[in-house]
Amino acid sequence: MAAAISLAFTLFLTPVFLRLFRKWGWGQVIRTPEAVENPSHEAKRGTPTMGGVIFIAGSIIGYFTGVFVSGEVPALSALLVIWLMVGFGAVGFIDDYMKVRSQRSLGLSGWRKIIGQLLVIIPFGIVALNFPNKFGQTPASGAISLFRDFTWLDLFAFGVILGWILYLAWIAIIGVATSNSVNLTDGLDGLAAGAGVIVVGAYSVIAFWQFKQPCIGGDPGSLGGCYEVRDPFNLAVIAASFAAGLIGFLWWNAPKAKVFMGDVGSMAIGGVITAMAILTRTELLLLVIAGVFVLSSGSVILQRTYFKITRGKRLFLMSPFHHHLEMRGWSEITIVVRMWIIAGLLAVSAIGLFYVEWLTRVG
Repeated sequence: MAAAISLAFTLFLTPVFLRLFRKWGWGQVIRTPEAVENPSHEAKRGTPTMGGVIFIAGSIIGYFTGVFVSGEVPALSALLVIWLMVGFGAVGFIDDYMKVRSQRSLGLSGWRKIIGQLLVIIPFGIVALNFPNKFGQTPASGAISLFRDFTWLDLFAFGVILGWILYLAWIAIIGVATSNSVNLTDGLDGLAAGAGVIVVGAYSVIAFWQFKQPCIGGDPGSLGGCYEVRDPFNLAVIAASFAAGLIGFLWWNAPKAKVFMGDVGSMAIGGVITAMAILTRTELLLLVIAGVFVLSSGSVILQRTYFKITRGKRLFLMSPFHHHLEMRGWSEITIVVRMWIIAGLLAVSAIGLFYVEWLTRVG
């Protein structure tokens, strides 16, 4: 129900939002160098932007409607996902609004954007490690995780004070890196939205599997592979609601886009992925599940590093990598669809690895 409502909201109400966006003057601003090197991008100038507001609203409405109609109450873990989605989205909204208002591609500086993200994720981290339920489970843990927590990588083994510093630094790195990676990927019509559907959908599957294999009250025969995850079903629901909202938005965002998600949308996607990785205890697996986003940020890092080492030479014609493919003559739709395929292969591979690890534990 949550997913269906979120999908219907973004699919059918996006045209209403677009009329409002045009009335308010929320049009896309294109950087001059980008327009020169990629002339096709000049045609996108003025397209309604900040569309991330639409699927953020759809996801929230879908989740809360589904929960309340079913007679349940919102779970803390799901509320934390929403907090990171809305908080990171707010940072992106400020950045977008500054660009639109000044009609220049200069919004928040890099450090101001990072500070904004830290102001959102630090309260997230503090709450996630407190407020245990009746079984003593907190939404997050102080250990680094892959398929589940590594007990030997407990950050609080170094003491409470240093443990908190290491823990908050660790989740901050995940949040800032993930949200900015999604932001870098959002350069072609439908690329970030389609990849986001796949990645968040994969996390919904993982959370639902964890719900079926709980350490508390589970089947004794499968307890060797059980998961110490709090509120996994609610995590699956909010992830499904968000993914469905992205699908409805993608109807209007796919090439040729009628609306762009803006930084508010890409940052929100990064927030949801970050929260799901931390709360499902699959932080390192994020590198595979969201590998298509890692490719974008990785190509930028390689480009800048190579440029400095060689004193002016470029490894790619343009970064992120999808712009390099554009410069090589690939059409936009070809790049987008093939990147979706890569995202799907990586997400399925991650789920496969996750399942195989469970099999090794239950014999």
